[in-house]
Amino acid sequence: MTTPIPRRTFLKQVSAAAGCAALGGFNLLRAGESPTRKLSLGVMGCNGRGMAHINEFLALPDVEIAYVCDVDRRAVDKGVAAVAKKQSRKPKGVSDFRRMLEDKAVDAITIAAPNHWHAPATILACAAGKHVYVEKPGSHNPHEAQTMVAAARKHKRVVQMGNQRRSWPSVIEAMEALHQGEIGKIFFARAWYTNQRGSIGRGQPAPVPEWLDYALWQGPAPERPFKDNLIHYNWHWFWHWGGGELANNGVHALDLARWGLRVDAPSRVTCGGNRYHFQDDQETPDVYVATYDFGHCGIVWEGQSCDPRGFEGTGFGVNFHGEKGTLVLTDSECKIHDLNNKVLREIKPRRDDRLHFANFADAIRNDKKLTAEIEDAQHSTMLCHLGNIAVRTGHTINYDAKAGRIVGDREASKLWQREYRKGWEPKV
Repeated sequence: MTTPIPRRTFLKQVSAAAGCAALGGFNLLRAGESPTRKLSLGVMGCNGRGMAHINEFLALPDVEIAYVCDVDRRAVDKGVAAVAKKQSRKPKGVSDFRRMLEDKAVDAITIAAPNHWHAPATILACAAGKHVYVEKPGSHNPHEAQTMVAAARKHKRVVQMGNQRRSWPSVIEAMEALHQGEIGKIFFARAWYTNQRGSIGRGQPAPVPEWLDYALWQGPAPERPFKDNLIHYNWHWFWHWGGGELANNGVHALDLARWGLRVDAPSRVTCGGNRYHFQDDQETPDVYVATYDFGHCGIVWEGQSCDPRGFEGTGFGVNFHGEKGTLVLTDSECKIHDLNNKVLREIKPRRDDRLHFANFADAIRNDKKLTAEIEDAQHSTMLCHLGNIAVRTGHTINYDAKAGRIVGDREASKLWQREYRKGWEPKV
């Protein structure tokens, strides 16, 4: 097991490394300065989305994965093997992501770890002079959302969030149709996500598996005993580590809704729901209904984790309702209807996640505009955080976007940020 590095010692090492690299190392090049060699990456998290990071980045020209990192030793071995099949140089496998940040040759890291790691790892990476590709939702709570943006700005880093539909050609065409007025003024968007998830049961205290560094898996989150129904996916359904289905898949649909309506922050948020289908350890709702009031328009997101039937015959999508008709956007189709429900136009689905990863690489090399730059992306994530605060408190949330805070609600404001394990508080 890798010996943990004290955070204070690590930050001193990072500062020294950053100072040296600024004199000529590529890992501190500002966006727009072309590299003279391959883009060197470290991948944090080799289960689920992390394997997609490996496959998609290695399909791009002049990209090399120097490290794969996971607290699960089996996942490290899997990641190393996957990379070794596609590039001549075998990557280093590590359990502590901070080892990647110490290496001045690493230009960027990608983060596919659990939600409670997204912002702390991004903030430390930016301080170390690394660019960052971080999976959705990007932050565990509103304070982290604001802090990670501040870190990206302070250290002038390229930070992209993994809401990849932002780069799909058919979605871009649909947004252009909305913004060019094909359904007129838009008043409302209904977004949804459905699935057929089963019970997570009642977890039992158990010995930590020999392949898992559980202390490092917990990282910035205050320590809790290991249970046998937590890792690798069910952490999503505990407030201590995750954000429920709203932050898991709702963020994708809400991002599209916000993009189509061209809005950033709501003034009022409500959210209802509960764990209805099973009596088990899950803390987050399996049924959500969240509403967002922007004054001149609104969004509703509905999530059903245990009932797969959604709207428009599909489990994911957004309907945009305007004065001239409706645009239906799902992963399998896009249709524009008039007010009599006649189909006026169809947009052929064109999905390509690789474009999102390529956009990140191009932003580092060529100052290309990011399709999901972290500040804009966190506007979408903030909708998830506010919705979760509303459902947890049972309160209507009044939000002051200019001040970046909840108004007149002490109980809700207590959920603005979390407690951290000593020494892991995100700082900029």
